Order: sequence, then C-alpha cells, then structure tokens
Amino acid sequence: MHRFQLALRRLRRAVLARRRLLAALSAAVAVAAGLRAASPPPPERSSVLTAARDIGAGVVVSAADLRRTPYDPDLVPAGAFITEAGAVGRTTTGPVRSGEPMTDARLVTSSLLDGYPGLVAVPVRIGDAGSVRLLRVGDRVDLLAADPQSRGSARVVGRDVPVLAIPREGEQAPGLTNGALVVLGVPDAATRSVAQASVSAFLSVVITR
Repeated sequence: MHRFQLALRRLRRAVLARRRLLAALSAAVAVAAGLRAASPPPPERSSVLTAARDIGAGVVVSAADLRRTPYDPDLVPAGAFITEAGAVGRTTTGPVRSGEPMTDARLVTSSLLDGYPGLVAVPVRIGDAGSVRLLRVGDRVDLLAADPQSRGSARVVGRDVPVLAIPREGEQAPGLTNGALVVLGVPDAATRSVAQASVSAFLSVVITR
C-alpha cells in the first residue's frame, strides 16, 4: 500500500510538472479543430475536355481523342469545351498537345470567322502539299481550280480569301485526295462552287498577301 501511494504521488508530481505543456497541446488541438470546422469546403471542380494524346493540325476530333480533366473553376480557360458534343467531329486548327484543354480556338468553329463577316469556313484539299507548307494562318490567297483531265487554264473559284487553319502533313490517299487540307474563309455565295471544285478539280493557291 505504501508503495502504491508513493507511485501515485510521483505520477501526480510528473503531471503537475508538465501541466503547462499539456495545456498548450490541448489548446493547439482545439484551435486546429476550430479552424478546420470554420474553413469553407473546397470549391467544386469543373470537368473540362482535354486532349487524350498529341493531336496534329487538320485532324477531325473523335471521342477517343478526348478525356475529362477536373479543373478549379478559376483556372478553366475561356472557350473550353465541357461536353463532347461541342468538340467531336470538328477539325483542329493546329497541333494540340496531350493534356491541353480543348477550346474553341483549337477547332474550326464560328470563332475562326471573328473579323471575317460574311465568310464561311470551308475545308479544301490543295493538290500540292508543298505549297501548303508555305502558308500561315491569316494569309490571303486566290483559290484556283484546274480540270485534271484537261490542259486548259485554271479558273479562280476564290479570290483573296483568308487562311483560317493549317493542316498536318500525311494521311494521303490516291487520286484527287492527294495533297493537304486547308481551311479557307469563303464568301457564302461562293461555297457551292468551291465545294464542287474540291471534288472535281485540282486545287491550288496563289498567295496574294
């Protein structure tokens, strides 16, 4: 009994000697718990479509090219697509890196025509892929069509039209589909003649400015 009382007194003295430290730890725990309870919950993250892989220019985007990536609402880029319906089936205006948010500036959309009233975005395949490599977005070109079965002169089917998007190289097929894709801004009244020429004639461009 004497030993028990002696051990109890020693324990009491040890607790009393450390009461300030214990009190400080208890206060710190209480403050941390209070701050956590008072902190607002983290904001809900927005789901943004990003490129699932590197995508070249002039590529028609498929669902397999896209993935959903969570973004803080304040960091979502302007014009970012949040649904596949807005992006799938559209053509890229330039290369898109894997993980990059897919925005309207990266695809052939109406935003490409900002500053070009009265024009329509029309993809056409130019027969000489080498001439396409000389083009830059914003260049002005004359679009010429020549009958591949005739040696007659070419006719102008688009005059001083802007280049809206530059295609990637490769993926060529035999026949009239050789060459490279270009997206041009064509007057609405000329879209039918350009579309007809694109399937029946050899198209070429002349840079005007």
